[in-house]
Amino acid sequence: MTSRVEEERRLLEEGPLENVSGTSYTSDGSVDINGNPALKYSTGNWKACPFILGTEFCERLAYYGIAKNLITYLRHKLQEGNVYAAKNVATWQGTCYITPLIGAFLADAYWGRYWTVAVFSTVYFIGMVTLTLSASVPSFKPPDCVGSICPTATPAQHALFFSGLYLLALGTGGIKPCVSSFGADQFDDTDLIERVKKGSFFNWFYFSINIGSLISSSLIVWIQDNAGWGIGFAIPTLFMGIAIASFFLGTPLYRFQKPRGSPITRVCQVLVASFRKWNVEVPRDCSLLYELPDKTSSIGGTRKLEHSDEFKCLDKAAVVSDHEAKNKDFSNSWRLCTVTQGMVMDATVGSFTIPPASLSTADVISVIVLVPIYDRILVPIARKFTGKERGFSSLQRIGIGLFISTLAMVAAALVENMRLEVARALDLVDHKVAVPISIFWQIPQYFLVGTAEVFTNIGHLEFFYDQSPDAMRSLFVALSLLTASLGSYLNSLILTIVTALTTKGGKPGWVPDNLNEGHLDYYFWLLAGLSFLNLLVYAVCSVRYRYKKVS
Repeated sequence: MTSRVEEERRLLEEGPLENVSGTSYTSDGSVDINGNPALKYSTGNWKACPFILGTEFCERLAYYGIAKNLITYLRHKLQEGNVYAAKNVATWQGTCYITPLIGAFLADAYWGRYWTVAVFSTVYFIGMVTLTLSASVPSFKPPDCVGSICPTATPAQHALFFSGLYLLALGTGGIKPCVSSFGADQFDDTDLIERVKKGSFFNWFYFSINIGSLISSSLIVWIQDNAGWGIGFAIPTLFMGIAIASFFLGTPLYRFQKPRGSPITRVCQVLVASFRKWNVEVPRDCSLLYELPDKTSSIGGTRKLEHSDEFKCLDKAAVVSDHEAKNKDFSNSWRLCTVTQGMVMDATVGSFTIPPASLSTADVISVIVLVPIYDRILVPIARKFTGKERGFSSLQRIGIGLFISTLAMVAAALVENMRLEVARALDLVDHKVAVPISIFWQIPQYFLVGTAEVFTNIGHLEFFYDQSPDAMRSLFVALSLLTASLGSYLNSLILTIVTALTTKGGKPGWVPDNLNEGHLDYYFWLLAGLSFLNLLVYAVCSVRYRYKKVS
């Protein structure tokens, strides 16, 4: 008799059967727009995904259409100084990665992912319109420079611009944590074939992000610098409108997961109940812990997580006290919880000068090229050796990406070392000038960064979606987005410490204004070492991790 593993391998390698589960309806609790159980043949799957991927492409084009050139606008139109402009951009971008906690909470607890995306997309669009007006209407935009005299913007003009900017930041809060999760919701996790397709969805989701980024960092930025900021902001605004239209057009095809109440409240309930029973002994037999019967979950419509041995101290929340047993009162979740809750190089090519910032497109292009290769070629090959649905597990995929990102830092250090050797050979150390070494030497490191993103960033999306409880998926994706914010803060802290330590005694330090007299290569080697250390810690933690099990 064919084993289940052999049957799964055959389905993965030979292609899907249309209705593997033998039922016309999904089995993951999803419903259609009318609230009825979702039919497999008429809802979800890849038929619904083009609308979601189109929404993400347009939204990311709109976002990067503002973000990529924002510091230039602040410096040259609002007449802000370099430091103040950089601080404003950093603060705004940080806000864009914190507001997803708001959207995730509303999505999981009350509104659901669909309506959260709908409402916050509208706020986002209002912000984009406000930005466009602030750069287009004469009375709203700062006056143009007259010769070398550049009048500063009025307080009202500042206020209008930043109001639009932060409305956009708020709008991202409901889109970032929900669109990827909503797209993944279109695949029934209980169906083998749909589960494999969901892994492919994350690859193409990240592909759509980078297509939007590529267009913004090239075409939109050129339009803003050459045709004017009004039209340069109007085009991203138009695309945001298209994003909203695309999202709503797919409504009849979507599968919806109902909101299941506040996930933060449930976490707090476990902590409070555990504290109240801090002196209670946890039974060795986990079957004696409080749980609802059969496959029923305490969160209606979700699957039940199986008990694990991690964080056993929290098992106290599920110990039934004598008082609760005597009175058969198991209704107070603050006392009793179920056990399963949950610029210095030659940048010229002939007569054309390449903006150094445009090199980041090498990263984006590598992602765009590698995602189809990964999804269509590497995954099927890896699947034959590993037997895993997606070729690699989420943790393996992240680990591979972390290793490649370490190589990117090594490549950056080697290129900078070569640049400094040329500077010393040509006696350019004391001169703040570009060294005659082609800027294209940086392309390999950007390519490595893009390759690392294909593994790590998409792996993150998969991991946080798959390993979160059904009713907390938006919140977990929002938490994963905080890693980008924390990484930026950590990099800033490391740079501050390095500068303080290496400039003692009047030395120029590793990262001076004149990089020719510094040692930026040492800084890259430091980052490479920290990246390798991070990889080792990650490897230890990932080996000890136990994937969630559901009933």
